[in-house]
Amino acid sequence: MSFFRNKRVGFYLRRAVWIMIAWVIISNLLFFYDLITLYSRNALDSNFDFLSAFQANLIVAVSAGFIGGLITVNLMEYWLRKYAFWKALLLIVVIYTLTAIIISFIGAAYLASVNFELAMWNSEVIEEASFIFGSWLFIKNFVIWLIIVLVTLIVLMINDKYGPGVFPDYLRGKYFLPKREERIFMFADIKDATTTAEILGEEKYFNFLKDFFKDITPAIVESSGEIYQYVGDEIVVSWKMKKGLKKCKALLCFFHMKKLIDKKAHIYTKKYGIVPEFKVGYHFGQVMVGELGQIKREIAFSGDVLNTTSRIQAKCNELNVDILASEAFKNIHQNTLPQGLLAHSMGAQTLKGKANVVVVTTFRYET
Repeated sequence: MSFFRNKRVGFYLRRAVWIMIAWVIISNLLFFYDLITLYSRNALDSNFDFLSAFQANLIVAVSAGFIGGLITVNLMEYWLRKYAFWKALLLIVVIYTLTAIIISFIGAAYLASVNFELAMWNSEVIEEASFIFGSWLFIKNFVIWLIIVLVTLIVLMINDKYGPGVFPDYLRGKYFLPKREERIFMFADIKDATTTAEILGEEKYFNFLKDFFKDITPAIVESSGEIYQYVGDEIVVSWKMKKGLKKCKALLCFFHMKKLIDKKAHIYTKKYGIVPEFKVGYHFGQVMVGELGQIKREIAFSGDVLNTTSRIQAKCNELNVDILASEAFKNIHQNTLPQGLLAHSMGAQTLKGKANVVVVTTFRYET
């Protein structure tokens, strides 16, 4: 399962790079704003060295962006999910303060070493760099960057709420007015959920669901899926057609989910005495998508394709399979299935609430 670990590491690294790029750009904008302000007021010292100052600012920005993006922001995001808000906020301020002191000192020491033409660890350089903590510039930057860090966290959490790829569309106002899209849908549902809930009890079953949804999420993210909603013990995932069909990402998502759960079977057995088994249904088609709600807004899908996908998934128990898809879904993968993955028709089926029968297909790996 190193594939998933590598993908997850890759996800955090990519996010760290984007945060670093954004913070470097913001840092340079602030640097040039201060420079222009000081120049316009004739407040620049005659000994001011633009190149050294810019290099020092760049070192601080890159260091802050790398440390913040790779470690600090992820740690802060984890605290916001684990602890009460005030506790998380206190931890964030403490870790941010320590990071700001370290990064600012590195930048000041570099600038002092250039001015004194001495090594950064020289005692004179260290003494000179220490004066930065009492300066107005440090206090101003401390406050500004605390705001930037908090805004970054808010953006990341909102992006998590809407799902990868959805938040940027929301910011662009893509769904303010309803529009028609063609999408792939997957309905995934835990088998024997009622019996499992009775065995575990309400609180333990809730944690069971929480762990299950958390453990399958990497497969959804790496397949470019967008989590539409959680409905009890069911999760609904959608793909834009181009992303879902690329390398069979939507279809393979199910098999990746299975591998992730199988990998943690011993943990579920030890913790709950039960390993989650689930079934999925696939279909695609035209839907209307747009914002719904006034007090609480959300992006919603509407169309027969959702109802059909749900009914296809409900047939899994009756046909004793874990995955079912419409024939139309199978046909769009006709020549792109990976080696060893075969489609097997389950024939025409009557779906609850549907007037016409639907031909369904299951998929399985065969050697």
